[in-house]
Amino acid sequence: QVQLVESGGGLAQAGDSLRLSCVASGSTISNNAMGWFRQAPGKEREFVAAINWSGSTTRSADSVKGRFTISRDNVKNTVYLQMNSLKFEDTAIYYCAGRWGRLVRTTTGDMDFWGKGTQVTVSS
Repeated sequence: QVQLVESGGGLAQAGDSLRLSCVASGSTISNNAMGWFRQAPGKEREFVAAINWSGSTTRSADSVKGRFTISRDNVKNTVYLQMNSLKFEDTAIYYCAGRWGRLVRTTTGDMDFWGKGTQVTVSS
């Protein structure tokens, strides 16, 4: 069983950068596609970015393209989300998720295990 723990969230100003980390324990995630999702108050959880098992393929939501970058270090069993040029509308709880498969998926229903999330708050 895989446990995911996110960190790196916090309070930022518009234009700032934050880097989120997701550390997996209990099992290696080197064969799992991983992703980041977020949920703002009163809204549904939405896709942010995803990466395949090797890191060779990534996808990101249109709303974060050019600003957010997902990456992974399979030796450290960790997935990252580098967030640059933060905007007020990026305020949300950010969740790390993984799936029992190697290929990228972008919907919440395709993910099999989740972390508890980390809060990101961006002030305008």
